[in-house]
Amino acid sequence: MAILLNIHPLNPNTRHIKTVVDCLLSGGVIVYPTDTIYGLGCDIFQHKAIERIARIKNIDPAKAQLSFVCNDLSDLSKYTKSIDTPLYRLLKNYLPGPYTFILPASKEVPKILQTKKSTIGLRVPNNLIARTITMELGHPILSASLPGEMVEEFTDPELIYENFKNLVDIVIDGGAGGMVPSTIIDCTKPEYEVIRIGAGEWDE
Repeated sequence: MAILLNIHPLNPNTRHIKTVVDCLLSGGVIVYPTDTIYGLGCDIFQHKAIERIARIKNIDPAKAQLSFVCNDLSDLSKYTKSIDTPLYRLLKNYLPGPYTFILPASKEVPKILQTKKSTIGLRVPNNLIARTITMELGHPILSASLPGEMVEEFTDPELIYENFKNLVDIVIDGGAGGMVPSTIIDCTKPEYEVIRIGAGEWDE
């Protein structure tokens, strides 16, 4: 049975953040807030946790649309292949924010997550809870959207808890969530391609 953990969105409680980080490091799965919708999260290096998320979503980890949620752009050089200056400027301009950028993955990406296309989705959400967790964890969280189409229920942490309390270890209540997902931009081709228009505006 999961625990429901109240964390203040502007002043995250250090002890509660440590509880979440300890859970992730021991292979736990969490539901946590971002700057868009609530998501499923786990440590990128915990294979069993990645497999749990894949089971919850009923997907193959290597084919899934899973994102790396980072505290800032310092993880770029580790988990992505070389990024040129114009692309780095673009990322710096839009992040933190409600965007997922698809980038070429480096060999540092755990094997279970290496797709045939060898790409990762990179997120730096404008959400203090999510970014404080990743900062304390010391590396990205693997993130996935909640399964199903119950979007309105997914804005209410207490309803999320009722729906997922037997599937995850912690549900964070960081206030009401959004209903619109992130905007997805594929940056693996010379012409950047908008895969999905979501909460982030795009006029490049």
